[in-house]
Amino acid sequence: MTATCKTFPWTAFSRTAFAGAACLGVALTLAVAATGAARAQPAAAAQPPFEETMDISDEPGRVSTEEVIITEGPYARQMVLFRSSEAPGTVVIHTSERFLYVVQGNNRALRYGIGVGRDGFQWSGLVKVSRKSEWPDWRPPPEMLQRQPYLPRFMAGGPGNPMGARALYLGSTVFRIHGTNQPETIGEAISSGCFRLANGDVIDLYERVPVGTKVIIRHKATL
Repeated sequence: MTATCKTFPWTAFSRTAFAGAACLGVALTLAVAATGAARAQPAAAAQPPFEETMDISDEPGRVSTEEVIITEGPYARQMVLFRSSEAPGTVVIHTSERFLYVVQGNNRALRYGIGVGRDGFQWSGLVKVSRKSEWPDWRPPPEMLQRQPYLPRFMAGGPGNPMGARALYLGSTVFRIHGTNQPETIGEAISSGCFRLANGDVIDLYERVPVGTKVIIRHKATL
């Protein structure tokens, strides 16, 4: 910082007075600097360590009813043209498209809009539906609790449960096709790897897909 000083004739001050004023100025400058540093230090120390914040996929306790379905737009449940050599009843998930298909034969499929895993949590593979559950309980897996330690360790099934109205468990993995208490997230990439449908749609899917059904998860590779 550059200080602006008024100039006085040298005769107005003795050398001793000038030296004393100079020393006083230096002392005041050092005191102000030390006070500023002392005040700034606690602010830096008070910054909390980085933690993963709650994202849109985790709102335990938020209530949504089983009647919620998507009735308009591309994510509404609908019959579509779908060329596939898979047997009727096979479930095919396209994560990049945000759609789940149930093959019907004759190059047709019933298509549902879904929410998928966010970046770093998307996957592909071939599994089977290992079990099904109505209004399932929610036990976040250890991997999720490490990332988001504020989540409950257990939550009973019900309208406020993030698992929604139904769940279809995929093989021996921790992933599921399930409902949601956040139907507005359908079409988004926000989960930790599971596939979510609006509650009304997952109830419809639950009735169509038995245990043992083949499920193909396809994820478009990006460069």
